[in-house]
Amino acid sequence: MGYLSNGFDERNQQNDLGAVVRSGREILFQAFNWESHKYDWWRNLEMKVPDIAKCGFTSAWLPPATHSFAPQGYVPQNLYSLNSSYGSEHQLRALLQKMKQYKVRAMADIVINHRCGTTQGHGGMYNRYDGIPLPWDERAVTSCTGGLGNQSTGDNFHGFPNIDHSQQFVRKDITAWLQWLRNSVGFQDFRFDFARGYSAKYVKEYIEGAKPLFSVGEYWDSCNYNGHGLDYNQDSHRQRVINWIDGTGQLSTAFDFTTKGILQEAVKGQLWRLRDPQGKPPGLMGWWPSRTVTFLDNHDTGSTQAHWPFPSNHILEGYAYILTHPGIPSVFYDHFYDGGDSIHDKIVKLMDIRKRQDIHSRSSIRIMEAQPNLYSAIIGENLCMKIGDGSWCPTGREWSLATCGHGYAVWQK
Repeated sequence: MGYLSNGFDERNQQNDLGAVVRSGREILFQAFNWESHKYDWWRNLEMKVPDIAKCGFTSAWLPPATHSFAPQGYVPQNLYSLNSSYGSEHQLRALLQKMKQYKVRAMADIVINHRCGTTQGHGGMYNRYDGIPLPWDERAVTSCTGGLGNQSTGDNFHGFPNIDHSQQFVRKDITAWLQWLRNSVGFQDFRFDFARGYSAKYVKEYIEGAKPLFSVGEYWDSCNYNGHGLDYNQDSHRQRVINWIDGTGQLSTAFDFTTKGILQEAVKGQLWRLRDPQGKPPGLMGWWPSRTVTFLDNHDTGSTQAHWPFPSNHILEGYAYILTHPGIPSVFYDHFYDGGDSIHDKIVKLMDIRKRQDIHSRSSIRIMEAQPNLYSAIIGENLCMKIGDGSWCPTGREWSLATCGHGYAVWQK
């Protein structure tokens, strides 16, 4: 597949903000990990753009591009400075230009829950932003994190001044900054960091103001566990994410942490977990697939932080699941480029099959088997798959094996 065939007509997208979500034919790429800031990252990625495009990714999520107190980018200070530990503004703009040329959208990591101050203010805290663009005073910081603003509209991110989005002057400045990223810098998609930290209604306002083509929120809270491990029923967990998506006016998608939590237990011989009591997929994907971004790992859960890693010996079974299923799948840099050529090529093969069989975010699914050592499903009309070491294959001579590997197989008509 040549890179020119990615997605669909860009002019239509520019005029119709819902087009990308409605189409549902995205495959996202997380283009960094926790250590990427050490490796001249914008230049490194620029060299990989042709491969990223050729493999069929429609959007690449980049690490936070603005000046930050911590090298990974998640402690922002001067939001209008594009010189970061990942590279210079010039290198970033060269990367974005290359992505535009190859028709891969650039996703900005939007870190607006908290902001590191420049000077001490009320209470001796670093809660003022004198001397840099957006020179807010203590009113921009929530009262629960040492500012003179209102109480937070979400959960606190401890250790840093949390931004008070209920202040109109703050929202006006953030919207203008997002419009700058979108229209002047050249980002087209947004990923909202720590979306639990402020009300979803502000995400709605920011999306309406800056008009990204695609948005996804990181609404990450803990799955439901009991004394013996992960609960079978995660409905309350996925409902909280549904409520957040609703709060954005359905304008944003959300990462499917529910599916991640279930899938990484299921592949260890508990594949019965992959069918909920209604016979549907048990994560967010089973309830609202068009607003669901599925993934196995990210820079927090995997990489060198490894807060909640997907079992490394089951990576391909995981991708055989998310790349054949409804929802919007996302592939992690470490699995794609640091797992060896064999894993890279097998992921590409699964992506190819997804595109060839026109599997999309709303594709129908019939789960055939969900036993400890076997899961199988038919997706759409022309694709079926299994994971686990149990034996299963589709009945009917019209099916042929499309790809297989250790612990998984995919068939197509």
